[in-house]
Formats: sequence, structure tokens, C-alpha cells
Amino acid sequence: MIRPELRSVPDVRLVLQRRESRPTRPITMTSFLPTFPLPTNPLLLFGLLLLAGVVGGELAKRALRLPRVVGYVLTGLLLSGVGLFDAKIVRESWIFVDIALGLILFELGRRLDFSWFRRDPWLAATGVLESALSFALVLGALVYFDVRPIYAAVAASIAIATSPAVVMVVAQELKAEGQVTERALSLVAINSVIAYVTATMLLAWIHHEYHAGWTTVLLHPVYLLAGSLLLGYLASVSVVGLGRWLGKSERGHSVAALALVIVTVGLAKALELSVVLSLLAFGVLSRSLDKRHDLMPFEFGRIGEMFVVVLFVVGGATLRMDELVTGGTLALVFILARFVGKSIGVLALTYFSGVRRGAAGLLCLALTPMSGLAISMVQGTTSMYPEFGAHLAAIVLSAVLIMELVGPVAVQFALRRAGEAVEAENK
Repeated sequence: MIRPELRSVPDVRLVLQRRESRPTRPITMTSFLPTFPLPTNPLLLFGLLLLAGVVGGELAKRALRLPRVVGYVLTGLLLSGVGLFDAKIVRESWIFVDIALGLILFELGRRLDFSWFRRDPWLAATGVLESALSFALVLGALVYFDVRPIYAAVAASIAIATSPAVVMVVAQELKAEGQVTERALSLVAINSVIAYVTATMLLAWIHHEYHAGWTTVLLHPVYLLAGSLLLGYLASVSVVGLGRWLGKSERGHSVAALALVIVTVGLAKALELSVVLSLLAFGVLSRSLDKRHDLMPFEFGRIGEMFVVVLFVVGGATLRMDELVTGGTLALVFILARFVGKSIGVLALTYFSGVRRGAAGLLCLALTPMSGLAISMVQGTTSMYPEFGAHLAAIVLSAVLIMELVGPVAVQFALRRAGEAVEAENK
């Protein structure tokens, strides 16, 4: 009688026969060599994108006197144009974009000072007004040019957001500090939140348009908003707790924050939540919940800069020049309506904050950029409804292509003209 515990043991002869029957790669004199073309892997891809971006950014800075950001974007456009950056590679490299956006949005949230809003409520009012006017004018302009209201509304919600990456990177490159710089960053944080919340609420309309069930129509936007805020809250509680446990260690706090940013990005992707709202909430709440000032001031420094370079290279490679041809007129309408809306909102209320007209005009220029955040919002819609995303991309991405190149120059001009740029000689 066979003991029960031996019944599960496979026959050794059968195992050997199965192994012998498997097809094996014939061994030749060159079998140890790699196959060509070489398969891509994340490490190789990151390094090549970083190297190409650094070279392109430095050429733009030295030869054209433009912000390095423009060189990063042009590098991506060039790589895509010559066929070295296809759709598959863009998909594989998008995780680096998410991490870069996460780092930028976390740092932007950390810079939000609610005590400033209490002292100067007109600043918050300015952010709300310029967001509302840019949405309304872009929506009206697109509908006037026969764009369907649902596409026009989602495009207008994306138009609300100013690129946090462009404003922060150009400000850091110029070492800019002052009223225009700080107000621009605060307004960017406000309009980024409003843009995402508006686009999320419009998901109900999109779901209804594609005949989704009422459960999806009603609960999906709520899940995105509530879940993203909860994830940001849990991450902020974790970083404050870790900071208290680590003690006054600047290096330890920086590493802990970097790790939690990456974890939060990963969880947001895994849980189908918003990377944008989760990381903004993480940054804002980590400052608000730190009542005992356990967290030391920190920056992500060179590590963050590497991801930012890749962010703009990938963003540039995502865009195509033929989109500018097909959506040229609508792109100009989109850009003009957006700029007018933001300018009216800023000029109408900054007077009450004691900002002089010249500085207010420069602040309008500093709010013009669109970049990776807008592309990410378009791709979020495309992942759910590809047909809808294709129509939306035709409207938005042509405008983003223009603003990726013009926006950094506008920010550079505004901060220099405001007298807030302090560039080191070795930059």
C-alpha cells in the first residue's frame, strides 16, 4: 500500500522525459552573443532618454539662449520624428513621467502656504477666477467653432491647468525668488486642483455618452476624488510619522519622502486613482499635518532633476508635428481663449492684493505653459474611451505642442523682467 504522502511525488523518469522532450536552442559557436536588435529595458531606456535630454537641453541653452526645458522637448520631438521613439517605447517610458510628475506635484503642494491665503484671500480668489474664466472662454470658443460640447468641456477643463513642471523647472534654473514667482506657483497649484476636479466630474458625462451603467456614472468620479485624497492623506501621515521617528536627519527625511512619493505613484496607478490629485494632496497635507515641525526642509535635488529631464523628453516624443497641421486653427483658438481668460482673472483681482499692474501682466505670462500634466489628463481619458481620447487629443495636443515650446520662454521672460532671476554664471 502506497503511503498518502508519497502519492504526490512525481515519477523521476517522467520528469526527465518531459525535460528531454522540450525544444532547446541549438548551441552554436556564437550562441552566447546577444540577439539584435537589442531588447529595450527600463534601465537602458532611462539612461538613453536622460543622456539625449541633457545634450538637447544644453544645446538650447548655449546656442539659442532658451530654457533647457525647450531643448528637452525638441529632443523628444526629434527622436520621435526620426523613428527612434515609437508608441511602444513611449508606453514603456511613461512610468518615468508619472514619477517626475509625482515629485513635482509633491514639492508644489509642500510650497502652498495657507497662512498666505488667510492674510491675502484675494490670491485664492484670483486662482479660482482665472480658472473659471479660462474654462468658460475655451468652452465657448470651441463650441463656436462647431466642436461638440462634451469634447469642448473636457478640453476646457484641461486648459485650466498651468504646467507645474515648466514653471518650477524654469524658476529653479533661473534661481528666481520674489512676488511673481511665488504667486505663480501658488496659482499653478490652485488651477491644477481645479482642472483635475473639473475633468473628473465631467467623467460622469463621458460615461453617460458611452452608455455606461448608472453605477459607473455616479460612483467612478467619487471613487477617483475620494480615493486619491485618502491616498494622499495616508502618505502624508506616513511621512510625518517617519520624520518624527528618524529625528532631525535631513538626508533621512529626503529619502523617506522620495520613497513615499514613488510608493504613492505606484499605488495610485495600481488602484486606478489620480497620480495628480494624490501627490498634490500628499504635498499639501504633509505640510498641514506637521504641526510639530518634525519634517525638515528638503529638496529632491539631482535625483528629481533627472526624472524631470526624462519627463520633458517623453512629453515631446508623445507629440507629433502632424497634430499641429490637423488641429492648427483650433489650437490657436484654444491658446488665445485660455490666455485671455487667465489674464482677465489675474488682472481683475491682483490689484486688491497690492500687486502693481506690470507685475500682474508678467504673472499672466507665467501662467501660460502647458505640458506633461495636460498630456497625462488626455491619456487618462484615452485609456477608458480610445475614440473619445482621439478626438480630444486632436484638439488639445496641438495646443500643448505649441505651449511646450512657447511656455518656457514666456516664463523665463516674465521672471527675468520681474527682476527675480538670479542666474549663476556657471548655468
